[in-house]
Amino acid sequence: MSNKLNKSAVVLLSGGLDSMVCAALAREAGFSVLALTVDYNQRHRIELEAAKRIAAELADQHIILPLDLTAFGGSALTSDMAVPKDGVAQGIPVTYVPARNTVFLSLALAWAEAAGARDLFVGVNALDYSGYPDCRPDFIAAFEALANQATKAGVEGDRFTVHAPLQQMSKADIAREAARLGLDAGQSHSCYDPAPDGAACGLCDACRLRAKGFEEAGLPDPTVYAPSRERG
Repeated sequence: MSNKLNKSAVVLLSGGLDSMVCAALAREAGFSVLALTVDYNQRHRIELEAAKRIAAELADQHIILPLDLTAFGGSALTSDMAVPKDGVAQGIPVTYVPARNTVFLSLALAWAEAAGARDLFVGVNALDYSGYPDCRPDFIAAFEALANQATKAGVEGDRFTVHAPLQQMSKADIAREAARLGLDAGQSHSCYDPAPDGAACGLCDACRLRAKGFEEAGLPDPTVYAPSRERG
């Protein structure tokens, strides 16, 4: 972790379980949490309410930044394209949002530099995940290198560190970590296609991976599923 005097860190907080655990780990490491949630007009907007709940418990400051990525489309999360429900996808699924983590980390970097923070936290995972290219360790390392070339602070030697503490964890590991940290995992939201009342579909990649994590961890799954769309 950074030994810089400013112990603030910008944490990308989507409202999902991974970002919740990531924020708690940043706090446990002694950082003041500046939580950044991007409202990109995603179809699963219930996650914004989850982000607010999580930030109220874990963050010292929370910004919800509007950025409408539906203008670009190209994803089942930003268009009318159907969310797949037939099992965890092989390869890069249609729920991939073009360059999303690059865009989000760039926004986090801008806030960090303005706030005097030099640490960024992102809850990406490269083991039990949907195959997104911007969750890989190579991407995180490349973005950290970019951050230190693209900013006034970086080129003047006040370097940034990008932390991805969940990167080599399985979903079961993440569920266990949530329990260890005393988090109420039921306050988080992962589903890509929730019911109008916010209940999870139980069938999309995110639901399947989340449920698998709790099951393999031997922990109760706190997710509320829509009665007519329970996991198969």
